Amino acid sequence: MLKKVLIANRGEIACRVIRGCKELGIRSVAIYSKADQDSLHVQLADESVCVGAGTNTDSYLNLANVLMACQISGADAVHPGYGYFSERARFVEALDSIGVTFVGPPASAIQAMGDKALAKHAAVVAGCPVVPGSEGAVPSEAEAIQVAEQIGYPVLLKAVAGGGGRGIRRVDSSAEIAGAWKMARAEAQASFGNGEMIVEKFVVEPRHVEIQVLADKHGNCVFLGERECSVQNPRHQKIVEEAPFALLPEYVRRKMGEAAVRVAKQVGYVNAGTVEFLLDKNNDFYFLEMNTRLQVEHPVTEEVTGLDLVHLMLRIAAGDELPFGQEDVVLRGHSIEARVTAQDPDRDFAPCTGTITEWHAPSGKGVRMETFCYAGLTISPYYDPLLAKLIVTARTRPEAVRKLQVALDEFYVGGVATNIPWLRRLCAHPRYLSGDVSTQFVKDFLEEAPLEG
Repeated sequence: MLKKVLIANRGEIACRVIRGCKELGIRSVAIYSKADQDSLHVQLADESVCVGAGTNTDSYLNLANVLMACQISGADAVHPGYGYFSERARFVEALDSIGVTFVGPPASAIQAMGDKALAKHAAVVAGCPVVPGSEGAVPSEAEAIQVAEQIGYPVLLKAVAGGGGRGIRRVDSSAEIAGAWKMARAEAQASFGNGEMIVEKFVVEPRHVEIQVLADKHGNCVFLGERECSVQNPRHQKIVEEAPFALLPEYVRRKMGEAAVRVAKQVGYVNAGTVEFLLDKNNDFYFLEMNTRLQVEHPVTEEVTGLDLVHLMLRIAAGDELPFGQEDVVLRGHSIEARVTAQDPDRDFAPCTGTITEWHAPSGKGVRMETFCYAGLTISPYYDPLLAKLIVTARTRPEAVRKLQVALDEFYVGGVATNIPWLRRLCAHPRYLSGDVSTQFVKDFLEEAPLEG
């Protein structure tokens, strides 16, 4: 087993990994910016190292400082969480050069899946259905128009690199491409340092369904069911996720899972990863991308499988073989995660800052909270607005939805504006209650008159 793990992240995911390390008897090292010196992950870790000033560029994304923290602390492994360096092959190569284990996939798999054009090619080779579109990066607006007219509007302009809804624009006609092209490229360049774009057919009102995969260094790879992630804000950022997808036929679940495993094996994948699909109204699915890391929404998979993904990631990184096979994976119950953020949905989800004066988190059977927040903590403008993940689990989806509504009613945060009131209204909407949602749902919801709540 690994002896000391540095967590190259902050917030709730850093706390989650630190707890996982403690449960396995592994010492943990937190890194932090000067703005985060009072954050919970720093208090929970066995050791901590400051890696710079407040901004991400000066601290959590400062490669030299993070590598120095590894050497100062004597960590023999790094868990990247999600975001930051979690999907950067250069970081993995740098760790390899100083003899530190990366708790995640090899650099080659990150490179293959980090470029959407290469990822799409890998999916095709693996026999996985893909959305019609350009075969690789499109070099110009003119060629983007040509591809769009061949496959038919609407289309999506998508950044080759990155994720999280950035660098994506829907286009409904050739006249819209010029403006959308410039905005998407600029956003991609600013977010990922890569402004290359691909063009894909826009699947009208699809569901966003993803498959959790897990692979060891011995050639074993399994899928751990699916997550339904269609409830997304207009920036394509997920808000509410569920496992399993209650309306998914078993034969489709199996086909998607097997396709995800083939994609993972195609690129020599190791450790935890997620293969994302678009599912249309006919239950036909198309490869979207692969996230080569632990997902924000991983707790719902843990709840319905009974598996601890952080434990498994650490054991796989240490060279252990998966202790179970595909036939041992059984889904029980229904789990929902709601992302509680310091955002104002009425102002296009603008981030909110301030000091938390009160923090009353819900509790009870089947209620789980992943957070780094407490009364007295100041929420700075430098980082992602995610404050907490509220996870509820029950026997059926209707029971889980009701449990979520009760938990949201109990959740109170003072001093900082949050999306909790908005989540209450959303989870009471008839379409959400019925499960009849697509990636269009939140847009429709925002255009309606606010409901009581």
